[in-house]
Amino acid sequence: MKILIVDDERLARERLTALVHELGLGNVVGEASNGKEALSAVHAYQPDVVLLDIRMPGMDGMQVAQRLVNLYPQPIVIFTTAYNDHALEAFETQAVDYLVKPIRKDRLQQALKRAQALLQKPSTADDTPRATARSHISINVRSNLKLIPVGEIFYFSADEKYVILHWKEGEALLSETLKDLEKEFAGQFLRIHRSTLVAVNYISSLVKDNNGRCYITLRDQPTRLEISRRHLPTVRKVLKDMRLSSF
Repeated sequence: MKILIVDDERLARERLTALVHELGLGNVVGEASNGKEALSAVHAYQPDVVLLDIRMPGMDGMQVAQRLVNLYPQPIVIFTTAYNDHALEAFETQAVDYLVKPIRKDRLQQALKRAQALLQKPSTADDTPRATARSHISINVRSNLKLIPVGEIFYFSADEKYVILHWKEGEALLSETLKDLEKEFAGQFLRIHRSTLVAVNYISSLVKDNNGRCYITLRDQPTRLEISRRHLPTVRKVLKDMRLSSF
């Protein structure tokens, strides 16, 4: 991957460059110390990924990210910041991750691997110029916004006009559709029923009851989720590829 590093602090740029080199997941093709330089560098280097600081003099990182949304191809943005008070706003700009300084090597690796997976995803006619999957989903909890890591979500289920998000701390209502979630998180969540999307990483096995109905079992969850006949062949194939047990 071609990576552009944007930060107004020279030492921060040097540290990120060293970490990228150690990880071996991409090459740093350029650097910028402010927002205007960042936009010029994006046009000059056509990076796949921009590691973007938020608080910079003049044009800040949020303003840069808003400009990048309109580009084609659109570079993937990973925010790098010393502050965590812009997280919700960051994900509204389609950023794929939000790293808080001091940036740990393992967190940068996780973010770059997410970017790499998005870049390798085949495009379709329905895709936006470069659709990016969120790493967090925002929900309302007692009139406050809360960010839920996508990696902690067990499954989504449709309930009339709403979608219910099921995760380790309970449930939350979303105003999004299963169709949109399935498209955004293709490869991370598997459709097993017209009303259910399951996180692939939490699938434990496929089982059949005495009446011939098939279900998915989940790690760390007692819930069994029914598989429709229509989706059963796809589910079986995914489980076979994952080398998980089934009947």
